[in-house]
Amino acid sequence: MKKKLIAVLLVVVLVLTATACAKSETPSGGGTDAGTDAEAQHIETLKIEFVPSKDADVIITGTKGLDKLIIDTMATKGYTIDAVEVTVGTNYDATGEALSAGSIDLGWLPGGTYALFSDEVDVILTATRNGLSNDSTNPADWNGSDNATKKDGPQVTFYRALIYATPSEYGKELAAKVNAGEALTWEDLDKATWEVQKTSSSAGYIYPTMWLMENYDGKKLSDLSNVKPLDSGYGTAFADAAAEQCDIIVCYADGRNDYEDAWMLPVDQKDATEKQGMGREEPIWDELNVIGVTEGIYNDTVAITKANENVYNPEFIAAMQDALIEIIGTPEGAAIFDVYSHTGYAKATDADYDGARKALEATK
Repeated sequence: MKKKLIAVLLVVVLVLTATACAKSETPSGGGTDAGTDAEAQHIETLKIEFVPSKDADVIITGTKGLDKLIIDTMATKGYTIDAVEVTVGTNYDATGEALSAGSIDLGWLPGGTYALFSDEVDVILTATRNGLSNDSTNPADWNGSDNATKKDGPQVTFYRALIYATPSEYGKELAAKVNAGEALTWEDLDKATWEVQKTSSSAGYIYPTMWLMENYDGKKLSDLSNVKPLDSGYGTAFADAAAEQCDIIVCYADGRNDYEDAWMLPVDQKDATEKQGMGREEPIWDELNVIGVTEGIYNDTVAITKANENVYNPEFIAAMQDALIEIIGTPEGAAIFDVYSHTGYAKATDADYDGARKALEATK
């Protein structure tokens, strides 16, 4: 019996010793799983892209330094990012398509563009911004230098699109009617030459279409006789308006703020944000008159591709949400995102943009 007991004890000791040795040879932090986690938290190049709601060179200049801020802040969340590549899409759809394909990781998309591509991309943040000093639904209230809007309103999660009459001969006729309190007819608008953005642009197409539908018996931008879609963003629209090459443009409500300085600069000069001078002699508030005001538009998104599992996972998304909220809360980050008039970010869900999807569907 003693011999059998000693043999059993020897077996137990050997098993325990083998187990202890095995544990001592396992790397600290969890063995294979820890190695996988560490690999997952290293990203060679994070690719981010902005839509061209302003001139591409203005956006690139304005967002300079964002790459380092992201790298440094994500490092505090446990992520090592070797490089951040910042680009500007050729148009809104191009950025949505790049996100869908996984050729970029993060994209700053308007709500309408996000709604169009939301099967392949996901929203992680919604922008907040300073509201404007004016939020009237009466277009005449927006016109003239005395009504120049200031970006000093309360924090809001929406903005409006405006329909502007340019200083062309016919644009002035339209503006005169609105400023005199007269309602424009469909025939008035149909005679005008319009410039609009891509069909996925919230302020540049979708909500102006809804404005027409609500005020002109369901008629849409596509029903107008003279509509020119632009691929190059709002900068072209303002330049063409200043050159009197069209009668109506559409843009977000603080668009005149962004082009105020360039409007009256000589064409061979640039303003502080590198916008080309447009050579006008009167203030933009007097020459570019509002003739229509849309409903509120839910703010821009920060969206993420679903095609890249290195970034499309709960851990990375949570880290990036917190990082961008922290970044925009710093003076340097606030200055960077001012290029889009974003003053903060709030965590978002896809359901927040159900209204944008309904608007997109209505304008098809």
